[in-house]
Amino acid sequence: MSGHSKWHSIKHKKGATDAKRGKLFTKIIREMTIAARLGGGDPDSNPRLRTAVDKAKGANMPADNITRAIKKGTGELEGTTYEDLVLEGYGPGGVALLIEGSTDNRNRTVSEIRHLFSKHNGNLGNPGSVAYMFNPRGVISIAADKTTEDKLMEIVLDAGAEDIVTEEEGFTVYTAPGDFEAVREAVVKAGIEPDDAEVKKIADNNMALEGPKAQAMLKLLDALEDHEDVQNVWENSEISAADMEASAAG
Repeated sequence: MSGHSKWHSIKHKKGATDAKRGKLFTKIIREMTIAARLGGGDPDSNPRLRTAVDKAKGANMPADNITRAIKKGTGELEGTTYEDLVLEGYGPGGVALLIEGSTDNRNRTVSEIRHLFSKHNGNLGNPGSVAYMFNPRGVISIAADKTTEDKLMEIVLDAGAEDIVTEEEGFTVYTAPGDFEAVREAVVKAGIEPDDAEVKKIADNNMALEGPKAQAMLKLLDALEDHEDVQNVWENSEISAADMEASAAG
């Protein structure tokens, strides 16, 4: 949820993740398999695989599951072949959405995603309709009780970070995509464990939503993120913490 406070987004996603552990494992396994197929089975030389493995470990996935997923990607074990999928569309209030996922049946997945858009007052768009609004940036989020702003700034700026945003609950470090791994490694080597670290698609501009439109948007996001073929949903809405908490409570 690119437009919201990073910390409310992390809490929202972690809450959904805890309730959908099985689907989370399925998504991470697919991502590891695809990453290993495209870039090899060594996480040290395959950043995409490394990020997926970090997610798997963060979700307490058994080591055997991780190994099997990688071996399926490299062809050492048989398994279903998945392809990457990118879809674009508009949500309530004209919010732009960029969806990344994987599928073994493109027609089925596109049909199901189109249905979710229609059900929640949105519509699936054509390729290129919103992708130009988003740019990749490394995003590393660290809770406030894990470090100080001065210490973190010294670590990440020396490693190549572009910016640090300080909020009450923590710090968000931004990097160019090519510098993400170096900055993340510098943070970890300093003994600081990120709460979230990933190259994300960040919108150039955000749209403020509130009330019914915000609630409708959050329902659409939950439906998309719950779909087993969807890995990431990037969007450009700005939704308040109050609306996010109301949605979670309702």
